[in-house]
Order: sequence, then C-alpha cells, then structure tokens
Amino acid sequence: MDVDLVQRVRRFHRLVTQRIGALETSYLRRGRPLGEARLLYEIGPGGGEVRALREQLGLDSGYVSRLLRSLEGQGLVQVRNDRADGRVRRAALTRKGRAEFKAYDRASDMLADSILAPLSATERQRLVAAMGVVERLIRAAAVDLRIEPPDSRDARWCLEAYFNDLEARFDTGFDTTKSNSASDAELTPPAGYFVVARLGGAPAGCGALKVTGETIGEIKRMWTAPSARGLGVARRVLDALEAKAAEVGLRTLRLETNKTLHEAQALYRSSGYTEVARFNDEPYAHHWFEKQI
Repeated sequence: MDVDLVQRVRRFHRLVTQRIGALETSYLRRGRPLGEARLLYEIGPGGGEVRALREQLGLDSGYVSRLLRSLEGQGLVQVRNDRADGRVRRAALTRKGRAEFKAYDRASDMLADSILAPLSATERQRLVAAMGVVERLIRAAAVDLRIEPPDSRDARWCLEAYFNDLEARFDTGFDTTKSNSASDAELTPPAGYFVVARLGGAPAGCGALKVTGETIGEIKRMWTAPSARGLGVARRVLDALEAKAAEVGLRTLRLETNKTLHEAQALYRSSGYTEVARFNDEPYAHHWFEKQI
C-alpha cells in the first residue's frame, strides 16, 4: 500500500476523532465515553438483539457485555432473554434510557451544527457531499465475503430475497422448479461454492459457483441487497468466485441472465465476459456469457 495514502488516512482519523470529541471521557458531556453512548444509540427506542448489535458495531462480545453491564448499572438499559427464543438476548432502553437517547440526539445535532455553522453555504454542501463519498467508500471497504454452506441462515435469507426479486422483475415471474438446478448439493464443495457478503454483520448479497465439468464452471445466484447496492458488492462477489474457480482448476466460466437484469449484464461485460451462443436450456435466460480465466 502507498505509504502517503496510509498517512493521509491516519491524519483524517486524528482530525475526525478530535473534532467530534471521541477522545473525551464524557462524550457530548453526557457523563460516559463514546463506546457506551454509541451502544445506547444503536439499541434505540426499538431495542435490539445483543448478537446483532455486536455484529453491527464489529465489537468483541466481552467488550459489549461490559458496556451493557455499565449501561444497566446506570439504569439506562435492560437485557433479557427473548420470549420466543430463550437463547436470544435482547437489550431495551428503560424510561431513563429513552430520555438519555433523546438528550444524545439533541447534543449530536448541536455538534453537527457547530461543524457546519462556520462554513459558507457552498462549503457546507461540499463538506456534506464529501462525507457522502467517504461514507460510501468506507462501507464498501467493510463488506465481508465468506464461502459457507448454501443452507446457512444468511445464505437462505439471501436466496429467498433473490428469488423474490426475480419474481417481481421477470415478465413471466419466477419459479425455481422450472429453472435449471443449483441445489444445495451442487453448491457445496467440491461440487460448488456459495459466497455470502455481509455489511455490518448483516447479509448484503450472494453468489455461487457450480462446477459443471473438469475445467468449466457456472456463475449462479448473483444478488445484492437493495441497501448495499452501489457499493461494488456484486463485483467483489464475482471476483471471489473467479478466484475460487481458478484455485480449483477451472478455466472457463459461464453464466446466463434475463433480459430485464440490465445491471447484471453491464457487470458481466465490464468484467470481461463475452456474450456467446446459448449453451443451456434455462427457460428464464435471454443472454449467455463466457469468460476464460
């Protein structure tokens, strides 16, 4: 990595942490450090599962437990087992916690106003626009890719959302029983590989590689959650699948796609896939692509 780029990122981190008060022991002058304040905010009026909160913030389970104990000790949070599933722990704000949440909300608005106020109208727009770019790129860099069983909880969630998306977008709807097979067995090593993309611990997309010959594979189940679109998730999933294909000795990758999936076609073409003649009888396909890797 370029040393100058690394140093500029570090300088930006120092500026932001100092300017927003992250170094203070009493964040926003509310009597507790940033870690506790942020967890309180993420729990919010609706509460949340402890595991989901931990994954969303990317924090160690032991650290989250200590933060929760501190917030409980302050009378701001209650942690209880979920009524429907005793194995799941949920955190909820108390009445005092909800009042503190509102106080943080007001203080956060005031902090943001103090940053914007000294700037001209044009400078404010430039700063907010630059923040949007930084946010998008940082979120893109935080996407985590993993090969896992196609019947895992998050894989199932992605596939269900993917099928619903196709059902809504295809002119004829979508029926998995009529489409060419991509069963769990066919997407489990060594017959295939299923990639799940996550952002903030939540599933954000998926894709699969199906080995169809000694040196041939097919790309299947490419999908990105609406909340993660524009972050390059699909391209990263495709790159990961291509890398796995090369690792297991495949030389040719094929895929098919529907005429309505314009963004998918653009992705494949920009990734080096060339449109070829029909190579299978997929009833929902209108375009067939191939790439030598």
